[in-house]
Amino acid sequence: MAQQRPQYTQYVFNNYLLNPAVSGIENYTDFKAGFRSQWTGLEGAPVTSYLSINAPIGQNFLYGDATSMAGETQNPMGRLATRDYMAAEPHHGIGGMVISDRTGPITQTSLAATYAYHLGLTSKLNLSVGVMAGINRISLDLNEVRLQNPDDAAIYNGNNSQSKPDLGVGVWAYSGNYYVGASVQQLVKQTITFGDRSVYNQGKTVPHYFFTAGFKVFLDDDITLLPSVLFKLIDPAPATYDINLKLAFSNKLWVGGAYRHNDSKSAMAGIFINSAINVGYSYDFTSSNLRTVSNGSHEIVLGILLNNRYKVSSPQRTW
Repeated sequence: MAQQRPQYTQYVFNNYLLNPAVSGIENYTDFKAGFRSQWTGLEGAPVTSYLSINAPIGQNFLYGDATSMAGETQNPMGRLATRDYMAAEPHHGIGGMVISDRTGPITQTSLAATYAYHLGLTSKLNLSVGVMAGINRISLDLNEVRLQNPDDAAIYNGNNSQSKPDLGVGVWAYSGNYYVGASVQQLVKQTITFGDRSVYNQGKTVPHYFFTAGFKVFLDDDITLLPSVLFKLIDPAPATYDINLKLAFSNKLWVGGAYRHNDSKSAMAGIFINSAINVGYSYDFTSSNLRTVSNGSHEIVLGILLNNRYKVSSPQRTW
């Protein structure tokens, strides 16, 4: 009844984790570090941490290389910047990520590299397609497992640490005031078992499908409302969705809220400290039955903008 990949409240802060087509979407190298403690107070609850980096590559652009853009703007998320928005020229994007997700005695560590190609469909609309390939290592800590039968064949003399290939693809359409994306992870189904494979072979990885969209509503020249939605389809788990609402004040800070179907309500806030560093924090108020034993979920994301030649404080093409 649960997904096999980590979940994130601040997916809007780093859609790259869910969709490889986002690789190289900005005109700088985007580095992010995140940490999530889910259902704090509950023994064995999920704890997730990650590092991700992606960058554009390409030469012979109208204004230089792949890190160039038409002009400098004080607030990439403001009304004026959106009015003058120009689609990015065709270019490549590359990146990589490492994710550690621990739930109870099981730890999953994922290493992946990504590639994307961004194509201008119109003067204001881009389409990118991306692919992700990597390795997912799954480990079982036997010190945290108590067995009625010490010789249980489900894990006894089994493979308590195993590596599986991982493959994902995605597509992303984006303009100055909206985006739409779709992706799938764990395309290559794998058998997962910690014991005798001839008997215990029911554990399987399954594809995870993500569909997301967002748009801008201007309340003022520099105050922007940013609704977005994320649908997750993971058979045989029930379909679920997240609804997010961010309010951005110029390129200085943002606040927001989120609702995850049958799971939680969230409060979020972020600050763009300068052209090199930004930080986001969210807290999930658990609304499922786990609220009786959980103190909610914390998530923090640190962003670093490398090779930021225009010294922008906030993203131009992801928001």
